[in-house]
Amino acid sequence: MKEALLESTLRKMRLARVLPSIQAFSNPSVLDIGCGWEARLLHEIEPYIARGVGIDFKAPEIRTEKLHTFSYFFEAKEKGALDSSLAKTGGGGGAKPVPDHKLCHLPFPNESFEIITMLAVLEHLHHPQAMLEEIARVLKPDGILLLTVPSHLAKPVLEFLAFRLKIVSEAEIRDHKRYYNKRDLRELVAFVPELTLTKHKYFQLGMNNFCIIHKRA
Repeated sequence: MKEALLESTLRKMRLARVLPSIQAFSNPSVLDIGCGWEARLLHEIEPYIARGVGIDFKAPEIRTEKLHTFSYFFEAKEKGALDSSLAKTGGGGGAKPVPDHKLCHLPFPNESFEIITMLAVLEHLHHPQAMLEEIARVLKPDGILLLTVPSHLAKPVLEFLAFRLKIVSEAEIRDHKRYYNKRDLRELVAFVPELTLTKHKYFQLGMNNFCIIHKRA
């Protein structure tokens, strides 16, 4: 799968933003939600972690001494849309669907990870609060969620880069459900009592949000 021209640069900027927070832990276990088709973030941080797991509907099966990625639909959508996506991956042999009773589901036991990363994923979700509730469940006490998501300022810029210049993926931008600013994110996190937004910073000229969200001990 070939990346749009600007995708690699944007990904490297997101990595630079989250890497110091990962390095602050001693051999953490990390879950990357929306790891993509090559799990590039996990490969980049592999020297700094004890274990890394990645899930994405388009993720390949990767197993190394430290890393494991697999295909998984972590968010339920309309039934027809979910059925259509499963058909494209070969049904039961591809990505597994979210359990019927869940809006979002992470297929891991409670308190499994010190760090969860969700980079350029929140904007694609129909049910962001349900996802944060699942993240709170699988994070260990004192663990952190590292989050990036485009701001309202980014919307016209990303659409221009995607639809006119063709240097950002059109499909990715069309799939954006909403954009966020600091107030939006603070209000969203406030709905999940176990989580606290402890750091927020805009980057990429104000067009992206970076957040550190802690789970209370």
